[in-house]
Amino acid sequence: MRARVRPIPREAALRVDPPSGTASRAVVIADLHLGLGATPERPAGPPEASAPALAEHLLALCRREHAGRLVVAGDVKHPIVGTPAWLRPVVFDFFAELLAGPLAVEIVLGNHDVGLVPHLPREVVVAAATGTILSGVGLFHGHRWPSDEVLASPTLAAGHLHPGFRFAPSPEHPDGKRRCWVRVEFPPPPAVTTRRRVAHPLRAHELVVLPAFHPLAGAESLNRDRPARGRSFLYQRFLSRGTARAYLLDGTDLGPLAMPVRPGRAPGAG
Repeated sequence: MRARVRPIPREAALRVDPPSGTASRAVVIADLHLGLGATPERPAGPPEASAPALAEHLLALCRREHAGRLVVAGDVKHPIVGTPAWLRPVVFDFFAELLAGPLAVEIVLGNHDVGLVPHLPREVVVAAATGTILSGVGLFHGHRWPSDEVLASPTLAAGHLHPGFRFAPSPEHPDGKRRCWVRVEFPPPPAVTTRRRVAHPLRAHELVVLPAFHPLAGAESLNRDRPARGRSFLYQRFLSRGTARAYLLDGTDLGPLAMPVRPGRAPGAG
C-alpha cells in the first residue's frame, strides 16, 4: 500500500496519510521563511505573519488534521546566509512551541537555511538538502538534486518555486497573483536495459510542488511565457517531463501548464 497524499483545502500544506499502522499522519509545508518582513526592532515579523502567529496556525492545523508530525521541506528562514543574532531566539522559540504541541518536527534543508542548524532545538530532526523519505513520499526542497533513494519514491514533493498564477494584467492589482499548487503526472519510466542506463532513477508517478507557506513570500507566475525561476532544474527535469496542472488553494483547477523548454532540448530529455 502507498501513502495517500493530498493538499489540505485552503491551506499551503500537504497531508500525508501513511499506510495503515505504519506511522503517524504528517503535515508537510515548504518555504516557511521565518524572518521575512522582520527587523532587529521587530524580530518576530509583521503582525499578519509573525513567527508566533505562524506557529499557532501550524499547531491548530495539525490538531485539526490529527497529524502528529510536521515536515518543513526547506527554507525555514528568510536570510540566505547565516542567521542574524536577533532572529536566533525567534527560530528556537518557534520550533520549541511546535515540539511542545506536541509534534515531531523534521526539516529538509533549503537554499536559505545556511547556518540554521545550530539555532534549532536538538529534538528537531534535520535532513540534508538531497531530501528524505516520509512514508514512501520523497521530499526535497528543489534547489539541490535529490538522492537516488528519494527519486525512487512513487510520489515526490518539493518547494522552492513559490508557484503562483496571475489573473490580472498588471502587478499593481491587489488580487492579481495568487498562490497555487502544481501537480505533475509522469509517464511510465522506460524499461532499464543493459544498453540504456538511467543516471538518475526517477520512478515516481507524480510530483507535487507546494506553494510557499509564508503568506508574504513572493509567488512566481507560472502562466508567464518565461517564469523568472525557469532556470531551476525543477522545470526542465521534472515539470517538463510530465503533465503539469495548477490548482488554487481552494482546489480550483487552473488547467495544464506549458513549461519553458531550453532551445534544442525536447521535454523530458535527460
